[in-house]
Amino acid sequence: MTFEEVCGQENDTSDRMRSAGSALEELLLSAKKNDCLTVGVYESAKVMNVDPDSVAFCVLATDEEYECDMALQIHFTLIQAFCFDNDINIVRVSDIERLADIVGSDETGEPKDAHCILVTNPNLESWKDPSLEKLSVFCEERRSVYEWVPAITLPER
Repeated sequence: MTFEEVCGQENDTSDRMRSAGSALEELLLSAKKNDCLTVGVYESAKVMNVDPDSVAFCVLATDEEYECDMALQIHFTLIQAFCFDNDINIVRVSDIERLADIVGSDETGEPKDAHCILVTNPNLESWKDPSLEKLSVFCEERRSVYEWVPAITLPER
């Protein structure tokens, strides 16, 4: 393989990462509008326990402040295992503040706990989003190179 081919592949991967970030933002905004988002670690665990078939996509988010939070890391491990067992695509995002901006705030005006976000689809025919398909393809491509939980960077505003 030549240097140009390697550079071409890196640029292609970089373009896919940017495209995946845009698709994730579009998916989250669409799911929020259609009331198909579950936000928060505990809320997500409840949905996964009660109605695992309704989960279409999972986003895990952390930043430097929470990297040493062992309880959160244990929850992430359990959520990842659940997603793998149930063929749910899952990604990581490192910009938790940006995610919190996208998903909004709770009833009190406080930012929601955006460490875990589920895109749910209670009725398969009720809501379909092309961004979900793009992200599914992206996740499948990343798994083919043994990246089981790909990292996505959201586009800057």
